[in-house]
Amino acid sequence: MWAVVFAGGIGSRFWPLSTPARPKPLLALVSGSPLLADSVGRLQPVIPPERVLVATSRDIAPAIRTVVREVPEANILVEPRPLGTAAALAWAAQEVARRAGPETMLCAMHADLAVGFPGEFRESVRRAAAISLADGAIVALGVRPTRAESQFGYHVPGAVIDDGAPFAMAGALPVDSFVEKPAEAEARALGEDGAFWHAGVVVASAKTFLAELDRWTPEIAPGLAPLEAGNLPSFVGMIRSVGLERGLLERTDKLLVLPCEFGWDDVGTWASLRRARELDDDGNGALGEVQFVDATSNVVHAELGTVVAYGVSRLLIVTLPGLTFVTTIDRASDLKPLLDALPGSMRINPSGGSTR
Repeated sequence: MWAVVFAGGIGSRFWPLSTPARPKPLLALVSGSPLLADSVGRLQPVIPPERVLVATSRDIAPAIRTVVREVPEANILVEPRPLGTAAALAWAAQEVARRAGPETMLCAMHADLAVGFPGEFRESVRRAAAISLADGAIVALGVRPTRAESQFGYHVPGAVIDDGAPFAMAGALPVDSFVEKPAEAEARALGEDGAFWHAGVVVASAKTFLAELDRWTPEIAPGLAPLEAGNLPSFVGMIRSVGLERGLLERTDKLLVLPCEFGWDDVGTWASLRRARELDDDGNGALGEVQFVDATSNVVHAELGTVVAYGVSRLLIVTLPGLTFVTTIDRASDLKPLLDALPGSMRINPSGGSTR
């Protein structure tokens, strides 16, 4: 099996940590290692680094290379312009087909995932690959919702017509529909009706991914022939950017969901870190030198000095050289109004120093 990890974008929702010089995939938000390093590491030994592709953007590629040195240089797929994850998957699937054969299984995943039980995660990937191989389908890893979350995708399972089908025997379910980022009321109803969160991981053969993209994703289908012929510039020039979820998962009729339990969460906003990080008895999560006294449900990321949080609740505190950022956990879920109000130089380089 091979893997492709999507690691493009700066990640503005994690300002002031995320900048062009230090994009989100390089941030140590959950453990002491960058998100991308965690993603590549948890695949081993099922998928070793030499069989991992990393899809990233040109502006952050040099920084990306510094944290995944075990991944061969030829495995870093640098987009000449933002292509979207559907096109990144097509490029990766074509690379796998060329290097290892079209029947080779490919696990496609986002870099910003938190996984509490890596062993169970690897076993889930193995099971998904076996199901896909037997049924010729795209298999997504699904997680049972624990809240109404409007920033996730939802797999709505359909009825199993044939209980003897390979996927049914292995515990997977056919997906009746995929709903990307529903409104909060719809998200609540979907969870109550038995839908599964999309864990950001899909598995299929390179051949299946390419065939389904060709059939269902008109934004990139015209460029697949040049891509197969090795003409990347023509591929890039002929496609439109679209995400994998909206471009393929919402449209394909070959999607299965495999319910899993491996301590999953999406590291999408500062607020998500209270779920992804190890918490103390009062619900505080911290990286760096932090002392909590009579404080509850705070998130602190300290890269400069020691932070003492006394008598406060539900705060986000970030300390960097030259900048301290304080807000509430609730306001931290949407930083766009703040970033729109700040000078451009602060948005790009909040510490005020050189980005080099």
